[in-house]
Amino acid sequence: MATAPTGDDDALFDEFLSERGHETEDVGWQEDYNKLQCPECGGLHDTSASECSVCGWHPR
Repeated sequence: MATAPTGDDDALFDEFLSERGHETEDVGWQEDYNKLQCPECGGLHDTSASECSVCGWHPR
């Protein structure tokens, strides 16, 4: 029987990858001059942004 995903799924997946030699890190905003750039779609936002208005991505 399948279970609903929980917030711990990402942590378990990161642990799985790191045990097999892969590097894992939290992804955050990229900075482009005086703007924040979304690492998923490249959308530019003010420095006060907490979520990408283009694709909905948000840092953990």
